[in-house]
Amino acid sequence: MDWETRYQTGDTPWEKGSAAPPLLEWLARNEIRGRVLVPGCGSGHDVRALARAGADPVGIDIAPSAIQRADSHPRVGKERYEVADLFALPGHLISAFDWIFEHTCFCAIDPERRSSYVAGVVAALKSHGRLLAVFYIDPDHAEDGPPFRVTPEEIERLFSGHFETITTYVPGSAYSGREGRELVCVLRRRN
Repeated sequence: MDWETRYQTGDTPWEKGSAAPPLLEWLARNEIRGRVLVPGCGSGHDVRALARAGADPVGIDIAPSAIQRADSHPRVGKERYEVADLFALPGHLISAFDWIFEHTCFCAIDPERRSSYVAGVVAALKSHGRLLAVFYIDPDHAEDGPPFRVTPEEIERLFSGHFETITTYVPGSAYSGREGRELVCVLRRRN
C-alpha cells in the first residue's frame, strides 16, 4: 500500500483526530515510563498521549507526510518523530526501547509479513521490554474493519515464542464503531 500517497491525498480513515481510547483508558490506570516506540504513528496522537503521561516516546512512520503532520502539532513533552521502517530499523532504534505501543499498525500489514513485524518489535525492545498493543481484531471482518484480519490465535502463534503474556482484555472504550472489535495485550519480551 502507498501510505505516502494516502496521507498526501487525505485518504486516511484510520486518523480519528485523537489518541486511541483504549490507550487513554490504560494510561488512566497504569504508569508508563522510559522510552516508547510507536510504529506507524501517523499524526502522532498516541505519541502525544504517551508524552503527556510522562514517557519519552518516538513515533515512526514510513510516510514522510505523516511525520510532517505529527511534527506540526505543538510539543506536549519529550515526544519526537522520524521517518523510519520497523522492518529495517536504523541502528539507533535497535534495543533502544522499554516499551512499544501498537495500534492499527499490525492489522495494516500483509499477513505474510507479520512475522517480520514481530522480528522488528523484538529488535527495537530492550531485554524484557514490553509491548502494549491494541489489536484491531474485528471478529466479523466487517466491511469497515481493518485492511487484514487479525485473530487472537494468530497473535498467540506469532508472539508467544518471544513474549510472555502479562494481560489480555477487551477494552471498555473504543472509537465509535470499534466497540468489542479490539483486544488489548500487554506482553513482555522473554529475554
